[in-house]
Amino acid sequence: MCGILGISNQSDDVFAEIYDGLLMLQHRGQDASGMVTYNGEFFRERKANGLVKDVFGAGDAEVLTGRVGIGHVRYPTAGSLSASEAQPFFVNAPYGIYLVHNGNITNTAEQGEKVTAKYSRHLRTTSDSEILLNVLADKIFDCIKVNGNSDPVRNIFAGVRMTMERVQGAYSVITMIAGVGLMAFRDPRGIRPLSVGKRVNANGVEEFCFASEDVAFGINGFEKIRDVAAGEAILVDLEGKMHTSQCAEGNLTPCIFEYVYLARPDSLLDGISVYKTQMRMGQTLAEQIKEAGFDIDRIIPVPDSARPVALEVAKSMGIPYREGLVKNRYVGRTFIMPGQAERKKSVRRKLNAVPLEFDGHNVLLIDDSIVRGNTLQKIVEMCRQAGAKKVYVASASPPVKFPNVYGIDMPTRHELIAHDKTNDEICSEIGADGLIYQKLEDLIWAAHEGNKEIETFDCSCFDGNYVTGVGEDYLNQLEQSGRVSAKIKDMPSQGASWNAATLAS
Repeated sequence: MCGILGISNQSDDVFAEIYDGLLMLQHRGQDASGMVTYNGEFFRERKANGLVKDVFGAGDAEVLTGRVGIGHVRYPTAGSLSASEAQPFFVNAPYGIYLVHNGNITNTAEQGEKVTAKYSRHLRTTSDSEILLNVLADKIFDCIKVNGNSDPVRNIFAGVRMTMERVQGAYSVITMIAGVGLMAFRDPRGIRPLSVGKRVNANGVEEFCFASEDVAFGINGFEKIRDVAAGEAILVDLEGKMHTSQCAEGNLTPCIFEYVYLARPDSLLDGISVYKTQMRMGQTLAEQIKEAGFDIDRIIPVPDSARPVALEVAKSMGIPYREGLVKNRYVGRTFIMPGQAERKKSVRRKLNAVPLEFDGHNVLLIDDSIVRGNTLQKIVEMCRQAGAKKVYVASASPPVKFPNVYGIDMPTRHELIAHDKTNDEICSEIGADGLIYQKLEDLIWAAHEGNKEIETFDCSCFDGNYVTGVGEDYLNQLEQSGRVSAKIKDMPSQGASWNAATLAS
């Protein structure tokens, strides 16, 4: 789920702009932050565990100099939380390449073996992003051996094309290449988002920005040009000229969970407004709630991403909308917190009930999704302690039954409350008086209405259909690998078995 950013600035150092852009993407990752800048001769790097505001300080502006830069915010998987896993990653040949990645590679066992055994490359981490970087470096180097180095852009695009032939899974990538420029590319399914923006500086020169979400553009004066196409690579050279190449046949199949929870409501992903999608989700959800015949006197969202849905439900049903749960904005998102005990403890830190809105009332809680169910169970309990007579629950998304292997921390089926339970069993487990789930066809409609040119979405966490062909063996591998256990924290940085789980980027 990580956030990635890259800026090619022809007029000034990029540190402050990368910093501001990463702040706009902080919701996509709160575990680690990293940045690299390039001044045409040297790379300057800083990365560490922590939020953007904690990792970077005023003194970094004097060190991280250069007109080209990339940045990354990482969210924690249950794997290694070491700062060594923070991005960007680097290889010194060919050229010298830094890379940031959002997504997850699903054939790392095979590719990791090739990188380490066949090509004799040394891997410093267990991250799939480092494998992706080394595959890319190998393929570019192969092109240089065949074509010579008189046309670096040609070699780089050819290297990306061969990388796409080898690497499976989800990957939106931004790289910074010494002596060449800034490049971004997106997997042939376009599962994770990536956009490109442009502005014209005071000298009339075009400058460019790549970002996971277009909310990172406005703060630095960029205007969105478009989304990077599925299977496309875009390179901005050091003179600021843009080059594009369709490196693989694209079949855009974006992850629908981006519109449910991951992206900010003010983002536009692949031509689809996240906010309007969530409003349409509220319209369809309201029809199901009406049919259920619940006795409701107020509708309360679980902040923040359920608000647009709850507003539309309240409007459609003619029932008062109330802000009954107050969020502490200095606590991170519990969904991406490492460890179940920490997630449970964080619920009370994160939310507090307003007794006035619950005491003696029948309330409908609307949440964006129900993943493990533990957080919602605590919230329902909190509502009852605040005096609610009845607590009904509606999920803006369908039951999450399968792991999302494309870069979201839903690693194993047994952790998902809906995987092997009926609706009534889930309702009982979370302690609610009634439970409604969004229908998958309604969710797809809500997103599709925003861009009818998109034929299909990746809905794998709801229906188990993985658009890149992930098989049962891979899912079993994830469950047996310890990806969700503490033991993977003790894995060595080198020499780990590549039959172990990949770590989501």
